Amino acid sequence: MSSGYKQLRAEERGVIMAMSLQGSSARSIGRMLNRAPSTITRELRRNGHHAEGEVVWGRPRLAPGYDAVSAGKRALRMRRRARRVRKLRPHTALWSRTMELLGRRWSPQQIATILKREQPARADMQASHETIYTAIYARPKGELRKELTSLLRQARGARRPHGRNAEQRGKLADMLSIHVRPPEVNDRLVPGHWEGDLIKGARNQSCVGTLVCRRTCFVMIVKVDGATALDVFRGFEAAFGPLDEALRKSLTYDQGKEMALHKRLAESTGLTIYFADPHSPWQRGRNENINGLIRQHLPKGTDLSVYSQRQLDAIAWELNTRPRNTLDWKTPAEAFLQDCLDHNAQFPEGVALGV
Repeated sequence: MSSGYKQLRAEERGVIMAMSLQGSSARSIGRMLNRAPSTITRELRRNGHHAEGEVVWGRPRLAPGYDAVSAGKRALRMRRRARRVRKLRPHTALWSRTMELLGRRWSPQQIATILKREQPARADMQASHETIYTAIYARPKGELRKELTSLLRQARGARRPHGRNAEQRGKLADMLSIHVRPPEVNDRLVPGHWEGDLIKGARNQSCVGTLVCRRTCFVMIVKVDGATALDVFRGFEAAFGPLDEALRKSLTYDQGKEMALHKRLAESTGLTIYFADPHSPWQRGRNENINGLIRQHLPKGTDLSVYSQRQLDAIAWELNTRPRNTLDWKTPAEAFLQDCLDHNAQFPEGVALGV
């Protein structure tokens, strides 16, 4: 039986009519036509006309009165019925504005919210995030669709399962578990609490550090010379150095070996460092989300050692000036600056400013 579906031909409808008059079942007709029984049943229900009082949705046998000519005309009429015109289509003002924001690497949800704010009285200039996704993935396969999907956070049509090899490694000494972290950190009610991670480059031979404020989503991307504990200590110490004491209270990290000098980092910066459970990225959800955004700028397989701190700051600033749903569509930079003002802390000059 063919794997691709094709519309029934007039000859096939003639066979359906003839065999149905003989009392043949849908399965028998399907075998004769090399069609699935469901195709025959669907044809009878859609395009047949049934005797008065007959139970249509009973056993899948043809009702008296199926006429091949009438069924063919109805099928053709249904195929010609005009489809609804897509709201988001090329060569329209809405499409142009949407593509402009996609080019700035905004997510469909961010775009949908801003479109509504920009044109609150014009429904024709608004589109939901589902409409935006549909418009992108409805494009025929080719360079245009590839270009559009590359602008999405996950530049592929479906997520791939991530396997994980069992890693045998010793535990870090004197770790503070995330389960003893105070409620004020968990609730994201006060500033100064951060999540951290490393993003690896090509062949795991280069990396950069990522630090995300739990309250404001403000991100700092830190250049490190390598993935050793000393490299990470130096990079994170330099990143937290310009911050006011009120803005550096805690850091939540995974149990990577690069944090072997966590006690030294805590003493140098005043941070209390907590460690998430192994293989539990959701315990650092802010950081995992931001890492996905950063990967749009620093794709896997990239040599990260070629980026200067100035270039990394520019990427961070682009992320910090994007509106976020969790901040009631304020930008992380606005929220972080407000925390600085509320706590009489100076906005750290040169930190992730993209200048």
